[in-house]
Amino acid sequence: MIIRNPLQNSPGINFLKIIIYLFWIAVLMEYRFINPEYLDSVSGGDPVIIKELVDIFREQVSEIVDSMITARENKDYTQLALLAHKVKSSVAIMGMADLATMLKTFDLKAREATDTGSYESYIERLRSDTASAIVELDDLISKRAGNS
Repeated sequence: MIIRNPLQNSPGINFLKIIIYLFWIAVLMEYRFINPEYLDSVSGGDPVIIKELVDIFREQVSEIVDSMITARENKDYTQLALLAHKVKSSVAIMGMADLATMLKTFDLKAREATDTGSYESYIERLRSDTASAIVELDDLISKRAGNS
């Protein structure tokens, strides 16, 4: 015996499903680069701590990207690996798991000086994703300040 969903072919229900889906996307996918829940878990949800973490992140990432560019130009792959490893922790704290995974790969490749042609794209993705994350982090701080 096959049990069918009696609402399956109802056009009104399909429309409702789409509306609910879009609502959850808006709620759950508010931020594309950061994970506020993870950030809350490492900061205890304290807005002062979050702001301090963001300020440190902003400064550190800018310096590391500049240092990575120099290290790549100088073919200092050991330094590049160390920088990738260092920044991986910072992006992980912001909940940027995909970028942290990419940085782990970058770290390992730079340690072995393999696939050196990909290093520029790794650095560019780090620069681009963290710039977008900083915009989102500033938005998060602003929204939470408005709710205080």
